[in-house]
Amino acid sequence: MPGDGAAMPSRRDGRSDCGMPRRCAISRHMAARSRILVFDSGVGGLTVYREIAAARPDADFLYVADDAAFPYGALAEQTLIARVLALMSELIAKHRPDLVVIACNTASTLVLPALRQNLSLPFVGTVPAIKPACTASVTRRVSVLGTQATISREYTRALIRDYAGDCSVTLVGSRHLAAYVEAELAGAPVADAQITAEIAPCFRDDGARTDAVVLACTHYPLLIERLARLAPWQVKFIDPAPAIARRVVDLLGPAAQGGRGSARAIFTSGHAPEAVLAHFGVRAQMPVTFPLP
Repeated sequence: MPGDGAAMPSRRDGRSDCGMPRRCAISRHMAARSRILVFDSGVGGLTVYREIAAARPDADFLYVADDAAFPYGALAEQTLIARVLALMSELIAKHRPDLVVIACNTASTLVLPALRQNLSLPFVGTVPAIKPACTASVTRRVSVLGTQATISREYTRALIRDYAGDCSVTLVGSRHLAAYVEAELAGAPVADAQITAEIAPCFRDDGARTDAVVLACTHYPLLIERLARLAPWQVKFIDPAPAIARRVVDLLGPAAQGGRGSARAIFTSGHAPEAVLAHFGVRAQMPVTFPLP
């Protein structure tokens, strides 16, 4: 379901995004090795890749980070839509994936409709996991921590209307946390006080304390242990990656018998963080040539 963290197909005619019957859109017993493209604006989508690779270790993965345009929230909406659509068209034509995962909340909430309308293959998006957070909350106090771009989207508010029920949901737009993750992975430490300042608005105590925080940016789970340590009290931090992996398996089927697939990465800036990629078992390759808008 959309509120679980993985965006579902929006068609109502019983067919998948590629126009084929849902149950037959992709063979569940493909003879060839599945090819999965995971796309983000930076390194955050590696948390999604990790979950999908654990569920489909037999697949061949291409991880694409459009870090030349990071952060996406700084781009005008139409500029971002045009950029991602053009870049994705180029990537699909060259690499022929069977499925694309948009491992970025900002891109998913804004660009998915254009991608599905113009490109005929399945897309799995990333949306705030509001439904499971509100279902699991005991205190009925949930916060959604995301980039300012994601938090400001009407899509996010629609998820709250549809799935929050009697939960009180606090939207927290972080200005710097995604950049702090990128800095940490690049070897530039960020002080605890800076991270605490970004997450502090998530923690409400109006007689009932917040007990769940939705991580509405795929960068944030890379700091999840530190977030838990800096939290003023214990909460459940909800990562959308497991729901996305389940959706991919639903579309492509379970892992095939046989050896492990490959994992490559492209960073549009040409500066791939090889040490970070190695930690995830991914190797870098030459970047695509794609100018800034």
